[in-house]
Amino acid sequence: MFKSADVPGSTGAPTPAALAALPDDALLEAVARQTFRFFWEGAHPGSGLAPDRRTTRDEPVDDLVTTGGSGFGCMAILVAVERGWVTRAAALERLNRMVQVLARARCYHGAFPHFMNGATGETIPFSRKDDGGDLVETAFLCMGLLCVRQYFRGDTVEEQALRGRITEIWEGVEWDWYTQGGRKLLYWHWSPYNGWAMDHEIHGWNECLMTYLLAAAAPRHRVDPEVYHRGFAAGRDFLNGKTYHGIELPLGMPGGGPLFFAHYSFCGLDPHGLQDRYADYGELNRRHVQINRAHCVANPYGHAGYGAQCWGLTASDDPDGYAAHAPDNDNGTISPTAALASLPYAPGEVMPVLRHFLTGLGERIWGRYGFVDAFCENRGWFADTYLAIDQGPIVIMFENHRSGLLWNLFMSIPEVQAGLRRLEFRSPWLDKAGAL
Repeated sequence: MFKSADVPGSTGAPTPAALAALPDDALLEAVARQTFRFFWEGAHPGSGLAPDRRTTRDEPVDDLVTTGGSGFGCMAILVAVERGWVTRAAALERLNRMVQVLARARCYHGAFPHFMNGATGETIPFSRKDDGGDLVETAFLCMGLLCVRQYFRGDTVEEQALRGRITEIWEGVEWDWYTQGGRKLLYWHWSPYNGWAMDHEIHGWNECLMTYLLAAAAPRHRVDPEVYHRGFAAGRDFLNGKTYHGIELPLGMPGGGPLFFAHYSFCGLDPHGLQDRYADYGELNRRHVQINRAHCVANPYGHAGYGAQCWGLTASDDPDGYAAHAPDNDNGTISPTAALASLPYAPGEVMPVLRHFLTGLGERIWGRYGFVDAFCENRGWFADTYLAIDQGPIVIMFENHRSGLLWNLFMSIPEVQAGLRRLEFRSPWLDKAGAL
């Protein structure tokens, strides 16, 4: 079972001072382990699925869980097994419990809602008309589940049952339904009560590459590659080619957009050598991170705290609610996950940020589940929340940087490799598979 770190603070977390004294690898281990507690101790008590958010206070957990965040949680649990934070048996029990709830949960042509009740599996509407299937959240859930299936390859009854349930969930998603009858793009939402009323077309460049890849990779209900090329790759903000702070950006909105674009899909997709006709994705993500950092260092709006040791704009809570923070939408809010989950792209620039968060901000942003969601020094505001979709990428991308665990699992999945080939991607993983 999970054991708290050796130097407990008032929240059961190791103190920032104790962490700051550690060498780099031990520091990454300690921060990832503490952040993982969100998905282990902070999970829904019945199903084990991930809550959308928890607070810094020890409050009762409600039944609302998030599907995409639970996909990240699945991947974080695999990290915990590899690192010895939880036993394989405990993780297997937890994951089987999670998948059993998902297998009986309400879904919509195979797609799960954004939020659901962790006890009953019933949908909890995200908004008035967003009360049905959410294809993007479903993609992140499937990404995590497929990594779990790839990891638990044993012949025990428990591991076989887990793999079987995951395969049923994965193969049951009707990706082709979400083309609205054969249009050349995917749609984000469908509801039996509101139909296609949300009318949210999924165009790039953003976090949704995983959605199109899995739609092309699906053994059943797959979409034609033209859906990717004419849907995702035809968005208004797909091609860029402009230069920001002396760095050319091949794809994306002005200034690159929030940094989760470089994180969510790439929790599973290994960007190293990943290319298609549009970009080299490892290079794209590296440049996106450097532009985001350069903006914060230049600090054109004079925000307090910004600099080479304090940068990172992405979607998170902020003093006024929640927003997708980016160079073109910068209100002074720094989100720890933005820089920290960028570790594989810029380790030399990220490690000083991690240490500054501990030595410069300390207990104001560090606690029971790692770093809080965000802070804004302009207004003396420090979040009292932790979000699944922000904590998950920290654990996952730390591990991808250290060992490549999740990249190795996801990129070795036969259906994923088939989907990449269908979309005409190139990757060292495909070269390895072709040589076997």
